[in-house]
Amino acid sequence: MAGKRVIVGMSGGVDSSVAALLLKQQGYDVSGLFMKNWEDDDTDEYCSAREDLVDAVAVADRIGIEIDVVNFSSQYRERVFNDFLREYQAGRTPNPDVLCNAEIKFKSFLDHALSLGADYIATGHYAQIRRASGAHQLLKAEDGTKDQSYFLYRLTQDQLARTLFPLGRLYKRDVREIARREGLPTHDKKDSTGICFIGERPFREFLSRYLPDNPGEMCEAEGRVLGRHQGLMFYTIGQRQGLGIGGRREGDGEPWYVAAKDLQRNRLVVVQGHDHPALFSGRLVASELNWISGSAPHCHWVYGAKIRYRQKDAPCTIAEVSAERCTIEFAEPQWSVTPGQSVVLYESQVCLGGGIIEYGEPAEDAGRRDASCPPGTEPPER
Repeated sequence: MAGKRVIVGMSGGVDSSVAALLLKQQGYDVSGLFMKNWEDDDTDEYCSAREDLVDAVAVADRIGIEIDVVNFSSQYRERVFNDFLREYQAGRTPNPDVLCNAEIKFKSFLDHALSLGADYIATGHYAQIRRASGAHQLLKAEDGTKDQSYFLYRLTQDQLARTLFPLGRLYKRDVREIARREGLPTHDKKDSTGICFIGERPFREFLSRYLPDNPGEMCEAEGRVLGRHQGLMFYTIGQRQGLGIGGRREGDGEPWYVAAKDLQRNRLVVVQGHDHPALFSGRLVASELNWISGSAPHCHWVYGAKIRYRQKDAPCTIAEVSAERCTIEFAEPQWSVTPGQSVVLYESQVCLGGGIIEYGEPAEDAGRRDASCPPGTEPPER
């Protein structure tokens, strides 16, 4: 591939820094591109864009490549952030990272790079691409603890054909060691978490700036009112912290969890105990499907599914599938199936695609703990 031109999306982190370095060492004609995707809170307190740009430029100078800056903030607001707000307003819990990859990093960025004459784009994602039987497959990364294929399931054949993931076969510890050995200034930089437009501020504070609060009743599944919620948008299925109703009822010390949202009556339904049957689903329905191969997987075959990042693959089958939606049945009831999140299907190491969860259906044999979500791993406080 010597001489092929690659534009690397450089975020100012260690992963994209090493991705650019490795591609240059492999003989590619490499340049970097720093993407600015958010402007509303363009301050160091909540968004580290300025610091990240300084780091990206320092890395490019160390490697000996050119780097440019492009502003995709208007596209980000239109294609990602507005959808983020609509989903929360509808009572769901979206994953903007999934949409950002599909709409910005592998659409706006890819189109921009191709217009500059690039043959490929590259990022620091931990994932792999393999060509098999005339098609491109998205594979899990070698480092299972860092695998990011879950966030990439909406990619298409055309996008994969133009993409390189140089870190797919590396472990994170090796990436940091390469960066240290080569003198890259990002070698010990802390990994970023979350999304820039929220930053370190309280989630409720941020969301309240864009959506009106709508308090209502917080009640048990049987209907008994326990307190008040601040607005359904501030809560997610399985949430334990921040409910404000304590952890005891009639001497029972089990904590409370969000089990459902009653949008018509503006009620937040909570149940007591991690193993409460209302927190488990045996099936789910998903829409907005994307199958990486271009066609849906076979029904009734056994696959693995993730309903959240870092979850172990849960054995499942596709009970029904159409162009609009699919129904997935799990071998074991799954804890906290959350509307708005993504369900991603795998066949061994190959990511097949997935969709957005519409709802989960109660498990007939519920009450058993899903091994992929033991106590203490519930969603963090928002």
